Amino acid sequence: MSSRSHLVTALCLLAGFSASVLGFDRVTGAPFASRSPVYAAQGMAATSQPLATQVALDILKEGGNAIDAAIAANAVLGLVEPTGCGIGGDLFAIVWDAESGKLHGLNASGRSPKSLTLEEFERRGLSRIPPYGPLPVSVPGAVDGWFELSEKFGKLPMSQVLAPAIEYAEQGFIVSDLIAYYLARSAPKLGQYPGFKETFMPDGAMPGVGERFRNPGLAYSYKLLAKEGRKAFYQGEIARRIDQYMKENGGFLSYDDLASHTSEWVAPVSVDYRGVTLWELPPPGQGIAALQILKILEGYDIAAMGRTSPEYVHTFVEAKKLAFADRAKYYADPAFADIPVAGLISAEYAKARRAEIGERAAKAVEHGNPALLHGDTIYLTTADSEGNMVSLIQSNYRGMGSGMTPPGLGFVLQDRGELFTLQPGEANTYAPGKRPFHTIIPAFATRNGKPWLSFGVMGGATQPQAHAQIIINLVDFGMNLQEAGDAPRILHTGSSQPTGEVMSDGGVVSLESGFPYETRRALMKRGHVIQENLGGYGGYQAIAFDEATNSYIGASESRKDGQAAGY
Repeated sequence: MSSRSHLVTALCLLAGFSASVLGFDRVTGAPFASRSPVYAAQGMAATSQPLATQVALDILKEGGNAIDAAIAANAVLGLVEPTGCGIGGDLFAIVWDAESGKLHGLNASGRSPKSLTLEEFERRGLSRIPPYGPLPVSVPGAVDGWFELSEKFGKLPMSQVLAPAIEYAEQGFIVSDLIAYYLARSAPKLGQYPGFKETFMPDGAMPGVGERFRNPGLAYSYKLLAKEGRKAFYQGEIARRIDQYMKENGGFLSYDDLASHTSEWVAPVSVDYRGVTLWELPPPGQGIAALQILKILEGYDIAAMGRTSPEYVHTFVEAKKLAFADRAKYYADPAFADIPVAGLISAEYAKARRAEIGERAAKAVEHGNPALLHGDTIYLTTADSEGNMVSLIQSNYRGMGSGMTPPGLGFVLQDRGELFTLQPGEANTYAPGKRPFHTIIPAFATRNGKPWLSFGVMGGATQPQAHAQIIINLVDFGMNLQEAGDAPRILHTGSSQPTGEVMSDGGVVSLESGFPYETRRALMKRGHVIQENLGGYGGYQAIAFDEATNSYIGASESRKDGQAAGY
């Protein structure tokens, strides 16, 4: 074969790789689609782990509703995916209540310890809150979130809802490739903290692929919750054991912090985008960043640009930079800061920000806490035959959390407090009894005031970027629900260094396989820094309601262990 033939062959292979990275050909759908959407009439669940999805469906078949199914799935995920969630973490949810025909938002996030002050960090000479150990631990809000959801909307008793998770915790589950990978990564960082090895490494090593893992401590905690309710966690035995453990290990989280904890029902906020209304929760989460991005992009003909064009990628990234500059300045606990939410998501402000986008990459836009770039999370969504839909996200932050593991309880306490800044005078500056800025955000979309789409994309600062891209894929590019998640994603970060140091030069753009080299080259010519990224593109789950057929459509993340299933 001549050298010219070799060149032609190589170019053809490169073109094929750019079009599709899958090692198979599907007879239907886009070249990048991993599977068909799932269709079902009675109920649907989409989670990041098949066991959790199956439990959600079991609960629905036992007479439970979407809210019961979501709690049951979350409890199972706390066992089988401790690398992303657990009852040591926080929770946010958006619920479509079919009876009232309204959306309800739940902020089930915890506050910082009352006895830990900004002066204490200064005394220790810290400029940032450390990611692990006792200092970043805030009150876990997930359990209170479960009981708030159950009491307001659930049908089944919590003893029945938690029963499948208890059984799996006692009998064990088989560890998948992906979870084994993240467990192994957690061991060197968290194994030094008291209680961690005893809980997750009882045989001296993290469970590997195909091995059975049991968590009797978590089964014990779940049994207490099933029997005694939320009181067991915040005022009973679990609270006392957390208090004792933190006192013994230099921590500040106390029994009083737990006993005084409350969740908050909040009104979701929204913007319209080409006939679709996207709903997010207000701060302290970052959901309104997705709304800001979409309102800026609404002024462009995105469909005409094309999904993989340099024009689209450039415009998207520049809109993201503007939204995230506002995120760094304004997003915080509204009890401690005056946040101009209505102004930030208004059409007038979007028009003004749109005028700042030029032909070249903007510099020195993103700033703030580099910890905001990180996070590992689970997202799930459920729907039932009555028309109820739940969009729920839950996390310990930084994978398994702080490493602080109260003995015999089976879970790690979150390190969400790392997301505070220690710079005085900012909206998100640390204070006692304050909720930190949050990365985890559930989403919901309606059309003409009726439920259409419950969805989310887990993964730190990826989340609002991916929320906007999902809506764009569905609305502008006409994709189906599965294609919208499978399509190669755009990711902009404020750092080109693994250490997470924030850059002042406009950050870097990472494009998943499937974007052609020509696009990457054109972006570099516009001044963008292009960098590869492994594992940062998030994890998607979605359920859509098809009004025409009165049925559900489900989609799940092929980048993770996700499964969408219905009946």
